[in-house]
Amino acid sequence: MAETVAQTDDEPGTASEPPRGGRGRRAALTALAVAVVAAVAVVGALGLGGGGDEGPGAPPRSGSLVPVTRATLTERTQVDGQLGYGTEIPLPVKATGTVTWLPEAGGRVERGDTLLRVDDRPVVLLYGSLPMYRDLGPAATAAGGGSTTGGGTATGGGTPGTGTSGTGTAAGTAAPGSGAGQPDGGTGKGAADTPPTAPAPTGAGTTATTEIEGMDVLQFETNLAALGYTGFTVDESFTARTAGAVKRWQKSLGVPETGTVGIGDVVYSAGEVRIGRPGVRLGEAAGENTLTYTGTARKVVVNASAADASWAVRGTAVRVRLPDGRTVEGEVASVGRQAVAPGGGTGEEGSGQGAATLPVTVTIRDQKSVGRLEGGPVTVEYVGREVKDVLTVPVAALVALAEGGHGLETADGRFVAAETGLFADGRVEVSGPAVRAGLKVRIPE
Repeated sequence: MAETVAQTDDEPGTASEPPRGGRGRRAALTALAVAVVAAVAVVGALGLGGGGDEGPGAPPRSGSLVPVTRATLTERTQVDGQLGYGTEIPLPVKATGTVTWLPEAGGRVERGDTLLRVDDRPVVLLYGSLPMYRDLGPAATAAGGGSTTGGGTATGGGTPGTGTSGTGTAAGTAAPGSGAGQPDGGTGKGAADTPPTAPAPTGAGTTATTEIEGMDVLQFETNLAALGYTGFTVDESFTARTAGAVKRWQKSLGVPETGTVGIGDVVYSAGEVRIGRPGVRLGEAAGENTLTYTGTARKVVVNASAADASWAVRGTAVRVRLPDGRTVEGEVASVGRQAVAPGGGTGEEGSGQGAATLPVTVTIRDQKSVGRLEGGPVTVEYVGREVKDVLTVPVAALVALAEGGHGLETADGRFVAAETGLFADGRVEVSGPAVRAGLKVRIPE
């Protein structure tokens, strides 16, 4: 009509008159019949009135054709998480005195590095699982002591001699007793003249040595050798050679070369640590909460719904979407056993609305993939459901059939019924008597 009006405005008087009489009525009826036939064709294409798997043919419409393919569909569920280094743990500092130096928060400390200084003496980090529970030093010297009482008895024909007791010497021999009477009726020496013998005891003048032994010695010697101080056998015995290596180590630290390691001189951890927030200030007394630490690997903590945490199994692979949009691979490392209520309590404690949660820790093996990012909110994607080797098409290929359900349009314009299954990654699982791999279906424009 717009074009007609335009033509009328540009060329007045040249427009033809509308048809009149029977001839015009016949033209109008013909146009109406064509419209009805076209509508019926469209209805048939949509499956109206069709009861079979395939609808009647119809002229093909425009749109791209894609094949039905077999694939594995994976449904992923997303939960919120927090990237960081994990919970800070107090270092087991056993040194006593005044804290005279502390490291910066966020700094990294390796084996042999100084964690802090107490009374201006370094407390050194070593690697191991056994805590320091005693001083380690060279072999101890123990002095023996004691006394023995020796005595003898006289035998023979005379009156028995009364033996006088003697104090044992270092050699452990007792002085013989002297007979008080004379032998009766005979000559010669009686048995009383024979010196008695006694076991040789350990006298006050002797010494005995014992070496410190144990798994803590093996752990310490392993660290000492790893730091380059050798010349001894790495075993469970702290020998004089070990003490010599300790003196060389102490010289490098600038402390007295005693050869003995005090209980507060070292702190053990499983590996390199990242310094957390200090629990004291300079000038305060050292204690158990003097310094905190975490591991150096970044990880993600997810507060997963306790009612829907079946996915959270140690070793489960997940994907972590970082704040900058990049995705890195992760793995469930641990799952908490105590549910936390929305208000922060456990069990039925706490207040607030919502479901209880379980803390789930996810590790990231490739730390370089995280870049320099040290913390922030992230999204963790895990597999909620998965189907393998099923027929799939793009979701956009589905069409709604008039009699209900879904269908697919074939290349020649026919419509076939299709049952839908899992939707994932922009595709959908389809099945049906007429649906087969390789079938070309249309994605309507």
